[in-house]
Amino acid sequence: MNPFRRRPDAATRSVTLLSKPGCHLCDDARVVIERVTAELGVTWTEVDITQDADLQHKYWEQIPVTLVDGAQHDFWRVDERRLRKALGG
Repeated sequence: MNPFRRRPDAATRSVTLLSKPGCHLCDDARVVIERVTAELGVTWTEVDITQDADLQHKYWEQIPVTLVDGAQHDFWRVDERRLRKALGG
C-alpha cells in the first residue's frame, strides 16, 4: 500500500445493493450490508433493478450485486470480511 495515499473517510464511502423482489439471496445480503455499514458509519442504499431496464438487463443473472463507491464489489453472496476490508474496517 502506498503510504502517501489517503484512505477514504467512512463518511464519504457508499454501498449500493442491487436487488429484486422475492430474492432470498438479496435478503441475506441486506442483513450483512446493514450490519457492516452501521458498524463502520457508511451509508448504503438499495435499488430494485426491476424498476430500471438497463440495470435489469445488465445484472439480472448476478443478483444480488453489491457496489462499493459505485464499482461492482460482489454478486450472489456478500462476504462480510471482504466488504469490511473494502470499506477500510
